[in-house]
Amino acid sequence: MIGVMPRQAEAERNDRALLEAAREVLAVDGAHASVASIAARAGVGIGSLYRRYRSKTELFQHLVEIALDQWTEIAERGLAHDDPWDGLVHYVTSAVGIGSLAPLAGMVTITDEMAEKNARSDKAFAALIDKAHEAGVLRADVTAIDVLLLVEQLGKSPLIEQLQRQGREDLLEAARDARRRVIAIALDGLRPSDHPLPGDPPGMDLFSERWA
Repeated sequence: MIGVMPRQAEAERNDRALLEAAREVLAVDGAHASVASIAARAGVGIGSLYRRYRSKTELFQHLVEIALDQWTEIAERGLAHDDPWDGLVHYVTSAVGIGSLAPLAGMVTITDEMAEKNARSDKAFAALIDKAHEAGVLRADVTAIDVLLLVEQLGKSPLIEQLQRQGREDLLEAARDARRRVIAIALDGLRPSDHPLPGDPPGMDLFSERWA
């Protein structure tokens, strides 16, 4: 039993490292992300990866499931805020930290469990947007899809990615501060305004059809 616990703890550490590495590699390589690069970034052998996941698809499916749980949790926490604006800010900043899984669109077969988790996440997020609209803190012409697309855009930071590739640890904290400023500027753009947004509001099909 004593020998089992360290092995289990090691497996859990490897799992967390693999999932974090997969997110980081996806942010840079997108659909071209390889299992080898994910394993190397996580600091685990390719054999360890395949002992935990039978294929890259299974790894990515698990990654989507975890992200959906996280998005549901941050939406529900946002709804729990007394101030609807604070709740919306909590969601956006937390979701940006989770990162976008858009590069996986069209690459991963949607399982029943993924669909169920997605429905729960969508419901909580829609309630958060409705609460912000009803309180008048979110501009009336901003839709839920607008906010999701904003999160997707803010989830990628070319500056931070470039500095990480260059090994410039001395500049990373300043780059993260700069990213936080950009996020704050973008959030201010969600506040009510007399200037209408251009074009027609995006529909759910624009956001979700790429996963088909």
